[in-house]
Amino acid sequence: MNIIIKGTNLELHNDLKEYVNEKIGGLKKFVENENIDSNSVMARVELAKTTRHHQQGDIYKAEVNLQFPGKMIRSVDESDDIYKSIDKVKDELREMINSYKDEKTTKIRRGARMIKKLKGISPLAWAKGEFRKFKIRKGK
Repeated sequence: MNIIIKGTNLELHNDLKEYVNEKIGGLKKFVENENIDSNSVMARVELAKTTRHHQQGDIYKAEVNLQFPGKMIRSVDESDDIYKSIDKVKDELREMINSYKDEKTTKIRRGARMIKKLKGISPLAWAKGEFRKFKIRKGK
């Protein structure tokens, strides 16, 4: 997983970079279980201080865009602490990756069910063209 870190109105010191690499890089184990090459996944992280003159103190923003082959997952969080924002973004991305993987397996299983139904049609029905009467429901 390639991680690109950008800071806006914020100094990126080594501790912060290591923290981001540890947290966002930890999502790699969720991607590796999938049939996706983990080197093809790109994580773009933007850390920013949104305002300097806010009445309640500094507000920090963490934004992460995970680019999969054919899909992009994005998460944003604002908080008074940059480390809290990174943690919340990581948790949200983990849930999104899991739902993305569940969606893929659901589609595969749905296709397998359809093939199983089609295999249950007799060869005589195939020869006569009666398989067109066989209704295949498309799910969401």
